[in-house]
Amino acid sequence: MMTRRDLLKQMAWVTAGSFMINDTLAMDVKNKKVGVQLYTLRNAIGKDPKGTLKKVADLGYGEVESFGYNGKFFGMTPAEYKTVLGDLGLTAPSGHYMYGNFGNKKIPGTVLYGWEKAVEDAAAIGQQYMVIAYLMPEERGDIDNYKRTAASISKAAEVCKKAGIQLCYHNHDFEFEAQNGVLPFDILTKETPADLVKIELDLYWATKAGQDPVSLFKQHKGRVALWHVKDMDNSPKKNFTEVGNGVIDFATIFKNAKTSGMKHFFVEQDECPGSPFDSIAKSIGHIKSNLLKQL
Repeated sequence: MMTRRDLLKQMAWVTAGSFMINDTLAMDVKNKKVGVQLYTLRNAIGKDPKGTLKKVADLGYGEVESFGYNGKFFGMTPAEYKTVLGDLGLTAPSGHYMYGNFGNKKIPGTVLYGWEKAVEDAAAIGQQYMVIAYLMPEERGDIDNYKRTAASISKAAEVCKKAGIQLCYHNHDFEFEAQNGVLPFDILTKETPADLVKIELDLYWATKAGQDPVSLFKQHKGRVALWHVKDMDNSPKKNFTEVGNGVIDFATIFKNAKTSGMKHFFVEQDECPGSPFDSIAKSIGHIKSNLLKQL
């Protein structure tokens, strides 16, 4: 029979354990690995995948987000790619994929063609997320078409779930252009189950579209699992620029990471003024010096 003293001791251990767990979680957040979307380095990785990945690791990045899957990852089989990443101390928790309703509609590894194999290969390299990267202009259409797209994405998410992978949708600015008072972004989020389809919020494109990222976090609390961290310069053209070199209030955004539900974030810069390696070096420097402490 458990005495009151035994019960108090047990409760003390449980309480101490919970503090230890909380401390560990805090430590994980503070030491969160910075990721980079490899599209930023598309020219370099197309010529020298292994050398490019080594440079990424040497700059202090711990995670990468892949793109361009076509049955292989930058010309490597899943096993080869996973080995290369592991040897460099990198992981690829996420990757970008296309919807696939364009061209000949037979591009391997899209939602509409070869999706099961793409999911299988993503699981093989240890991906936790697969992201619908972009809807081509011919894939957008009217609100009814967005509803059909959302239905297809939901089915793709079911396939992901069976493999232990979370599907996400990545925005640009066109999803925030209203059609008869309705935002395509709202259709894509309301017409898909929140547990099956999370959001990868591109902070630049959302801001450029006149949206407040923190307001979107609150609107979709816990659903914005991934971020693209890229900055916007203070010019009429609102060009891409290195993180910390522009006008986006990243300090406030990072302070609201818990509201977002953010699990991973990736530096991305679609266009760079010089070497993209110089740009991602500047971005990670600013993030480590100024933003990780906001988490």
